[in-house]
Amino acid sequence: MIEVAGALFRCLQLASSMLLIGGCVFLAIADKQSTASGYTWPSHLKKSFPWLAATLLLGLFGLLATTTAQATGVPENAWRPQAWLDFLQKTRVGLIWILRAAGAFVVLIIAVYVRISPAARWRYILGASAAALPLVLGSLASHSAAEEQAVLATMTYAIHLVVASVWFGGLPGVILVAATTATESPADRSRAGDVLSRFSALALPTMFAVIVSGLVVANRMIDTNYAGLVATTYGWLLLIKLTLLAIILFIASRAKSVWVPSLRESLGTAETGGRKLRMWVKVEFVLAILLVIVATLLANAVPAKHDVIDNWPYPFRFSIDANWGDWLVQVIVLVSLAFLILAGTTIYLGRTKRWGTAWRIAIPAVLGTLGLGAISYALSVQSYPETYRKTPVPFDAISIANGVELFTANCIPCHGPQAKGNGVLAKTLPKQPVDLLTEPHTAMHTAGDFFHWLTYGRFNGIMPAFGEKFSEEERWDLLNFLHANSRGYQSRIITPRILPEQPFMATPNFSYTAHDGSSGTLKDFRGKQGLLLILFSWPESRVRLEDLRTASSQITGKNTAILAVPITDLSPDDLATAVRDMPFPVVTQGAHEIASSYALFRRTLSIPDLFGGGTRPTHMEFLIDRFGYLRARWIPNGDGSGWTDMTVLTQQITQLNQEREILPPPGDHVH
Repeated sequence: MIEVAGALFRCLQLASSMLLIGGCVFLAIADKQSTASGYTWPSHLKKSFPWLAATLLLGLFGLLATTTAQATGVPENAWRPQAWLDFLQKTRVGLIWILRAAGAFVVLIIAVYVRISPAARWRYILGASAAALPLVLGSLASHSAAEEQAVLATMTYAIHLVVASVWFGGLPGVILVAATTATESPADRSRAGDVLSRFSALALPTMFAVIVSGLVVANRMIDTNYAGLVATTYGWLLLIKLTLLAIILFIASRAKSVWVPSLRESLGTAETGGRKLRMWVKVEFVLAILLVIVATLLANAVPAKHDVIDNWPYPFRFSIDANWGDWLVQVIVLVSLAFLILAGTTIYLGRTKRWGTAWRIAIPAVLGTLGLGAISYALSVQSYPETYRKTPVPFDAISIANGVELFTANCIPCHGPQAKGNGVLAKTLPKQPVDLLTEPHTAMHTAGDFFHWLTYGRFNGIMPAFGEKFSEEERWDLLNFLHANSRGYQSRIITPRILPEQPFMATPNFSYTAHDGSSGTLKDFRGKQGLLLILFSWPESRVRLEDLRTASSQITGKNTAILAVPITDLSPDDLATAVRDMPFPVVTQGAHEIASSYALFRRTLSIPDLFGGGTRPTHMEFLIDRFGYLRARWIPNGDGSGWTDMTVLTQQITQLNQEREILPPPGDHVH
């Protein structure tokens, strides 16, 4: 009940603000002759302003009551002023409400002033500006305000609300002016046409701004989770909103191009145009009210990118990545696009050549259906209930190391020791296992797809089901290993020299405790300093560690930390020798997991290391930038002298320090 009341009050305060803004703008663009005494529609519109301002205040107080009850979890707090006061004093949303309420009181004063004052354009502009203030302040408590780059996101959302208000709030004025076209006076119809033409001229760029800003806001709320458009509450509400907007735009287009111009034509044409205008503008206003209601619900729904799709309801999904490698798919898509272009062309030809109504509808419909049907079929991929399920297990060194052990113990006979699909049993199977190392299967399919296959098997039992053998967490661990293994193969293009301004390889997070008592995670360095990660063997790496000991102050002085990780377990004596007088941390706990997961990034172009069990280098060094991306790597037995020249290493570090943030930080989970 509290939620329903809250939605109602949100809708009231939003609609009243929008109607005030649009009503004032509509009066401002009407000429003085149209707003002079003798024409009743301006006074009718002005009479509504104080009532709308009072409704705005009512909506805000109702919103305060319901928000307090929801925030505290105590329904009775909805009517306890002391609870309201505590909420206002102790929360950021409360502070924003105070500012909005103050703005609403100002709006009420100005609305009364505009109501009793003579018509003047500057008064209407003042009223519209004041009414926009509570609306803009409300955007500070929206989902956009919680996004990265919150200032830009909030400004875009505020612009979307204001420009939408100009259109929506102007519709009552359009209805009132359109009502004057029922008179027999041609002069009245002509003046109405002039006013409506001015509004139509303003409505066109306004609706363009509404669409562009709305798409920007929606894209932020969806991010890459486009499946959420048809599987989340936010997505369905957005589709409903877009559908209503498309119908409204069609009505507005007809009004601008046909009905409003007809008011200046002959008596019969003007009467017919006026009648249709009066009817359809009312329909447009009803649809606009529904649009505002949907927009209110949308603003309070969980954004699609944050919602969880635990159960994908469709047996298919669309994916370009998973299908584009097939030449037949490419041909079908190109042919489909040609059909769609033809459909658009026939719409134009039907209008210009004055085809019959049946042909104007049938030909584009058939061509469009063929084009959309073919392209949908070509890009569709089988999906499962788990397809868009988000992994609860982080993509980190512990999970990857567990996945390595699970894969080694259960999957090697068929998939091979490196998941290349070349196990000893592979050739005996009716269907050859896919190459999960060099082929981009993990990028083409979702994590949920792999989870489904691991749980239920595949190809009628050729790949066995592991749902009962492995726990859910173990299946996600195995999936994390497959992703890390594939990324490791892609990392072979990384060399001791960075690719300027081109981060692309996200690194798995890890936790560690070092010999000097320090501890932390890889994410602790994010946004602060880069990291030189050393995977070493003892005593093989003794000379290199001495070089790093000598150069450590030079490296750390460039805002780059050094962390050394033994590839194999060291005896107490070897560990004591290795860490003696070491100026940088040497990992003592977590080393196995770090070494096991980062060993997957061992391949180079000269040593792809694809066959057999693979060979782990005895020494590897990774340069990770302060944003969490692997930017350079040196493996002595694959890259030659590389960073033995400390000047080369420090040059790379300096270059990284000069770069801005190009990509957002790597995600904590695979998708």
